[in-house]
Amino acid sequence: MITLPRSILVVGSGGREHALVRALLASPARPRVICAPGNAGIAQDAACFGVAADRVDDLVALAQRERIEFVVVGPEVPLSLGLADRLIAAGIPVYGPKADGARLEASKVFTKQILLKYGIPTAPAEFFSEVPPALAYLRTRKIPIVIKADGLAAGKGVIVAQTPAEAEAAVRDMLAGGKFGAAGRQILVEDCLFGEETSILVVVSGRDYVILPTSQDHKRVGEGDTGPNTGGMGTYSPAEVVTPALLQRIDAEIVRPSVDAIAAEGIDYRGTLFVGVMLTPEGPSVIEYNARFGDPETQVVLPRIANDLLALLWVATRGQLAGVALVTLPIQALCVVIAARGYPDAYPKGEVITIPAALPAGVSILHAGTATDSAGRVVTNGGRVIGVTALAPTLRGAADLAYAVCDEIGCASKYFRRDIGARQLARG
Repeated sequence: MITLPRSILVVGSGGREHALVRALLASPARPRVICAPGNAGIAQDAACFGVAADRVDDLVALAQRERIEFVVVGPEVPLSLGLADRLIAAGIPVYGPKADGARLEASKVFTKQILLKYGIPTAPAEFFSEVPPALAYLRTRKIPIVIKADGLAAGKGVIVAQTPAEAEAAVRDMLAGGKFGAAGRQILVEDCLFGEETSILVVVSGRDYVILPTSQDHKRVGEGDTGPNTGGMGTYSPAEVVTPALLQRIDAEIVRPSVDAIAAEGIDYRGTLFVGVMLTPEGPSVIEYNARFGDPETQVVLPRIANDLLALLWVATRGQLAGVALVTLPIQALCVVIAARGYPDAYPKGEVITIPAALPAGVSILHAGTATDSAGRVVTNGGRVIGVTALAPTLRGAADLAYAVCDEIGCASKYFRRDIGARQLARG
């Protein structure tokens, strides 16, 4: 019998963290859950402490002061700054990789080197820190082509250039113009893969792992997958394009080799490995690794898991994941992200948000970029503001529920895509 922790700290302030807080609160262990820094919606479910996610020392002090028995880290930045390392040194168990594992997300070059070293399917690419050789390489490749900032850029450091001029501008903006600061001092120039994407979230404990339900994100800001990349404008689960046979292939060719490669590099990885996969005509290929739960993927994946999430993350942290079987609920989930118009570039903050007092059965609202103003009103405080997640027996039913609620939410600069899940719905 496993004794579960009774006091938990969730680090982060987005929709992913709101989903994690709610799922952990639903554990039969009935734990106390707090969040730092949280947001206006999380504060309605759990006590929030105003400690920013990148203040590692203060987060460790908060965990000690509040006698936290388990920390679940949501975003990538604190992981890359070594929060897990510091918590472990303080004797506090943490779900999330140490800095050496978080480098899989913090450096796209590092990830590409591992993929190539271990023969894991991925697009050909080269790395550059100066403009002239990068431009010379561009001239040898086909358009469209992908330009990636090496470091963390909040999901915005990837440019899919559709013309040579656009590709050259992206290279100059990153390497010479400092568009992404230190994150863009080195870039990856990568062949463009074609096909549908799927998000594979894997709970990893050393060489043991459990693959969570599949999902498909919508990264572009505009309908029809147009416009710049964002952190995610909506998602649905399951991604039925990933058939059971295809998932077995992804497991055999990508997930197992990835987990083994990470371990072979001397990294004791305990946390979520997010594998972005492109389903090309030649087969599945890795686009990227992330070192944490995806957002908004978490908002549709967690509601489809019948297992106690607290128990699942706890045994992974303690190296006891072997033999754990995932139980998935036979429902469809769809999340629509409501953003502030202008995202992922400049957007307004401080706009009052109105939310329906009563929600239809199966619909939940998860806050991301929200805060509370001096009058106690919920206001916008980020580019992605709210996620509206709906559960239903069919994807069409989930979409209808989600969009009906999206239309009722009030916000002056409200913007959302109306085609989340369109590919799957078109397949019937």
